[in-house]
Amino acid sequence: MASFDSPLLLGIDGGGSKCRAILYHPTKGVMGTGLSGAANPVNGLDAAREAIVDACVQALAAAGLEASQLGQCIAGAGLAGVNLPSCFAAMNAWQHPFAELHLTTDLHIACLGAHGRQDGAIMITGTGSCGFLDLAGKQTIVGGHGFPQGDKGSGAWYGLMAVQRALEASDTLAPPTAMSVGLARALGSDQPLDWVEQLAGQRSTAYARLASVVFEAAEQGDEQALALRAEGADYINRLARQLLQAGAPRLSLLGGLGPLVIPHLGEDVQQALSPAQATPEMGAVFFAQDQRQAGAVKEQG
Repeated sequence: MASFDSPLLLGIDGGGSKCRAILYHPTKGVMGTGLSGAANPVNGLDAAREAIVDACVQALAAAGLEASQLGQCIAGAGLAGVNLPSCFAAMNAWQHPFAELHLTTDLHIACLGAHGRQDGAIMITGTGSCGFLDLAGKQTIVGGHGFPQGDKGSGAWYGLMAVQRALEASDTLAPPTAMSVGLARALGSDQPLDWVEQLAGQRSTAYARLASVVFEAAEQGDEQALALRAEGADYINRLARQLLQAGAPRLSLLGGLGPLVIPHLGEDVQQALSPAQATPEMGAVFFAQDQRQAGAVKEQG
């Protein structure tokens, strides 16, 4: 079994649709990566824990290491949902397989990665949406209330809005929309009742995969899709301006929907955006390193 002169670090980014992990060594850099399923403990503690371990075992395997070496790893994990105190407590009580586990939110690690440990703010436009500011040691979350009650301007929100507008059109309560054609293609049926049956009880990820329907229809000039695209962009604009007004020295937009959203944001917001310097997984490594250093300083004091 391989041994190392300093601890192996695992950086874990656990979201509502997938969990990514990297294995990192201070002198060797990233040694391996792993990808598994959803790791938001709000949707199931056991499933989240299994996804985390699975992604980490994959990262070790990619580096030619055994799963048993999880016990030699210092893990930093940023997870969706742990901003809720009860959820954080439940995950913190986990009898995990790592040497150490340092836990924070997925927003925190994304911000640490995006700004290289420096002060800054991020906006997420992926399955969900949120704003986050890390400034002078104080962290502030704007939005991020979850789907369907929040997460405006997110993939899930766009998908839900597309379904609602298309269903209204099918009942002739609204004008016809090109989004109906896109939904029929995405869901494999042109029957609205089939859409309802397929989506009944589904989580945000099922709606997020329909987000492109709105943007495609908007490009075709569909008025309802154009209005939705503008409404979502307006929300992201307001998030950005609030974060900037609060003093964010740097702002990044993260998430899979970003390339579709950015061209429709205000010119001031587009000009304020900076590319992320590192991934959220690397931000999780930074977090683990910082927590260990803080712990060492505390012990010395």
